[in-house]
Amino acid sequence: MNWKNALNDYQHYLKIERGLSVNSINNYSLDIEKLILFLKTNTIKETPITINKDTVQRFIYEVAKSLNPRSQARIISGLKSFFNYLIFENYREINPMDLIEAPKIGRKLPDTLSEEEINLLINAIDLSKQEGERNRAMLETLYGCGLRVSELVSLQISDLFFDENFIKVTGKGDKQRFVPISDVNKKYINIYRQEIRVHQKIEKGFEDILFLNRRGKQLTRAMIFTIIKQLAVKINLEKSISPHTFRHSFATHLLENGADLRAIQQMLGHESITTTEVYMHVDRSHLAEVISKFHPRN
Repeated sequence: MNWKNALNDYQHYLKIERGLSVNSINNYSLDIEKLILFLKTNTIKETPITINKDTVQRFIYEVAKSLNPRSQARIISGLKSFFNYLIFENYREINPMDLIEAPKIGRKLPDTLSEEEINLLINAIDLSKQEGERNRAMLETLYGCGLRVSELVSLQISDLFFDENFIKVTGKGDKQRFVPISDVNKKYINIYRQEIRVHQKIEKGFEDILFLNRRGKQLTRAMIFTIIKQLAVKINLEKSISPHTFRHSFATHLLENGADLRAIQQMLGHESITTTEVYMHVDRSHLAEVISKFHPRN
């Protein structure tokens, strides 16, 4: 088995067996491609079957020079997954990554936005421009429904169940969930659809995509990042923000206002409650209020 065939088989496994998204598969593949490039550059003739711990350790040491601990840990995790797949398929008996430890890293908590900062960002949108109503509807949806940027750009008109006050969201691994949507959010989406989108020439294949670019096609993730970065500059916001900041703020504000952690987990589409807890970096006074209000001894 050569590296090209092994990588192709692994990508197929990630898609069919594990149901991962295209972005996740690309990230996993990138780790393997870096290892392949390292072997080629150093004229090391090892196959996926014969490569041993010493060679892999040398590769890890080489890439570690230019990567932070978090990126190092991600590559080690990605390679472990690849070799575990080869063991699962009976190509190997031992994982060469078993004795290689990932660097210890803390949980990185992204910046959150206050309600006032979110209002400032949305109010900074120039509604005199054609894309203004679209951008307002998108940011309201990011914050109002706690979506990932990939979920936002792939949202379809057929996913809108406004009469039931829900939208259907397709998340990681094509897993679907229903997320509540507010009247305010529905209002801005309807304004965009009825006043802007209805007048656009839509390219074939994108008729059901909700948010479109000027050419009538689906927006890219990079475009959403650009829109948000430009608004942050416009209001002189001294925070490093991205579309994910709106999702993080959505979860944090819900918890601060007394929402149940399990409900937030369902709305965010997290498989594990532990993942949801990462978002909950609220101040300790909130936890004291919970004890005071709900504990029987109080």
